Amino acid sequence: MNVNDMILISNDDHVIEPSDMYDAHLPAAYKDQAPKLLVDERGIESWTFQGKWSMSTSMNAVVGWPKEEWGFDPSSYAEMRPGAYDIHERVRDMNRNGILASMCFPSYAGFSARFFQEAADKDLALIMLKAYNDWHIDEWCAAYPGRFIPLAIIPVWDQAAMVAEVHRVAAKGCHAVTMPELPHIQGLPSYHDLEYWGPFFQACSELQVVMCLHIGQGFGAINMAPAAPIDNMIILATQVSTFAAQDLLWGGAFWKYPDLKVAWSEAGIGWIPFYLDRCDRHYTNQRWLGHDFGDKLPSDIFREHSLACYVTDPIALKVRHDIGLEVIAWECDYPHSDSIFPDAPEFVLNEMNGAGVPDNEIHMFTWENSARFFQWDTFKHISKEDATVGGLRAMSPDVDTTLRSKHEWRAMNEAASV
Repeated sequence: MNVNDMILISNDDHVIEPSDMYDAHLPAAYKDQAPKLLVDERGIESWTFQGKWSMSTSMNAVVGWPKEEWGFDPSSYAEMRPGAYDIHERVRDMNRNGILASMCFPSYAGFSARFFQEAADKDLALIMLKAYNDWHIDEWCAAYPGRFIPLAIIPVWDQAAMVAEVHRVAAKGCHAVTMPELPHIQGLPSYHDLEYWGPFFQACSELQVVMCLHIGQGFGAINMAPAAPIDNMIILATQVSTFAAQDLLWGGAFWKYPDLKVAWSEAGIGWIPFYLDRCDRHYTNQRWLGHDFGDKLPSDIFREHSLACYVTDPIALKVRHDIGLEVIAWECDYPHSDSIFPDAPEFVLNEMNGAGVPDNEIHMFTWENSARFFQWDTFKHISKEDATVGGLRAMSPDVDTTLRSKHEWRAMNEAASV
């Protein structure tokens, strides 16, 4: 395959929410009570709401920095590449990187809306959560039709509100919601509790809304040694996905709700062959435990419900048939340190070629599986020819990809804002 003929959909990127995000999405009576971007006692720009500060503003938004400067948090937006938070610059960066469409996970709000769950006034938190979704769907995604797959956050603390918000965002054309991997980690019922989660699962099933379980929320399940470095958590994060898969597969959700769909966001795919082999062996060998999947194996049911998402996984691509060709989807992770920018097409194609992936399967992994799973009409707003890497790069040939230190970014961005 020629790199210019590739089509790339990234179902896992991130947005660093701009400071004015609530301006157009709240009634005047609530604007003074909205989350605000302020400088905290550390001198770092963070969001605050009802006296609670967000854990992070930028969530490792270090794309465009030299690797030796990478860390968790730029101290301010001025230190970031503008594509992290500016929709127009994001699309230009997507063009340069050959990315047709992107799904953007939240930053300060958390992958599981925990920032709002922990607010004291839950009624006000729900108002702000809805405004967040309206900004994301109606402003961020709508600014460039055909370039963003909408993703909503959900009020996980309120069963009825969850169902109502799924219906509300689905009516706006949003068919993906980001949810906790392990809800019991944040004080909620586990996914084994179908009395609590059942109405939400049913709503998602009926409306064909995908649950996205992004790694990170379940970090609390890793009981690390006291002296363990942060490397342990980063490397082991994808293994938490097996816990979530186990809860949904063996807890009954996948069996009771056959139309429920789950995307394993940024979870990698290398864990899946071993996990599915283990599930099938256990099921066939330990029938005395009483589980009954009918005439199917656990691996069959997992594949029917799942989209497994990865940034880079060269070894797992060699056993792709054991994972399931229709299960695998690539992602970029912009603007985090794992992201591949500005040469994602070349990197992805080289990795695919190294694993012996033929052209038809490359298309499955880079765009077809994601488009099908998220009901994304890939060429509704852009022709197939223009949607290719070559077509997109021709739209923004002048994108500057120079690496700059955070101090250089700050100086340049502050000068541009004067």
